[in-house]
Amino acid sequence: MRIETDINRDGKTVLEILKKELRLSAKMITSLKKSPTGITVDGKHVTVRRVLHMGEVLCLEVEDREQNENLVPTELPLDILYEDEDIIALNKPPHMPTHPSHGHFSDTLANGLCFYMQKKDEPFVFRSVNRLDRNTSGIVLVSKNRISANRLYESMQKGLITKKYIALLLGTLPEKEGMIDTYIRRREESIITREVCAALPDASRAITKYELLSSDGILSAVKASPITGRTHQLRLHFAHLGTPILGDDLYGEESEEISRQALHAYFLSFPHPRSGKITELFAPLPSDMEEILKKHNLKIEV
Repeated sequence: MRIETDINRDGKTVLEILKKELRLSAKMITSLKKSPTGITVDGKHVTVRRVLHMGEVLCLEVEDREQNENLVPTELPLDILYEDEDIIALNKPPHMPTHPSHGHFSDTLANGLCFYMQKKDEPFVFRSVNRLDRNTSGIVLVSKNRISANRLYESMQKGLITKKYIALLLGTLPEKEGMIDTYIRRREESIITREVCAALPDASRAITKYELLSSDGILSAVKASPITGRTHQLRLHFAHLGTPILGDDLYGEESEEISRQALHAYFLSFPHPRSGKITELFAPLPSDMEEILKKHNLKIEV
């Protein structure tokens, strides 16, 4: 991380920058102090007591020196929506897992991003801020260093990150807009599927806000905003209303119109981990969902 000393930083110590401006934890500051290249000013190692002067450049070695040992770099097509030195956001296609799991060791977004970063000669650890199911398309935000990962995690905990999805549902919703507020838990006989339940000790509260965009009585297009981030939350919530997501073979049924659940994460808003400025990202609707909207003569505006 490169920080130029401007008039607002002139006369401050390195420690003041680390603690007050960057809000680094004591653990991370200790880690930087231990490395000969952890904290430098104009290329020379300094201590945290060093006073900064106008024009000097403070560099912090917050990037990862070694990438994930078990992550296989694989050349895959990537649709990059945004990238800077702290974050990278991608539009994940359907049928691609976000990260490696059983049966998917080299065909995931993480594998493709690892290859991309390797070509740029940048060490990389895959730290996704949000994750999508394999058959859900849309925005995945990834941190490129430890500081941005910590900042975005804090933003997530404070509810400062907003996610919005487009979903195509079978049937019609009871109301044009509303809030789904239930409890969700893992089904006893499964490690994958969840179920709506009462407020039990092993259950977590799940809240989804939705708005109907268009409907022909057979199919409905909705905008959905998960207030909480439970596994399979949107898929389970809409199935709970009796309007499962089109093509969802886990909580609904397979469809001849689409080979996956018709769910797309089209919008993400978050405070940028460095500047704090609200950043908004959009991912266009994928072709399979666009074709279904045209077939049903459904028009949406988001």
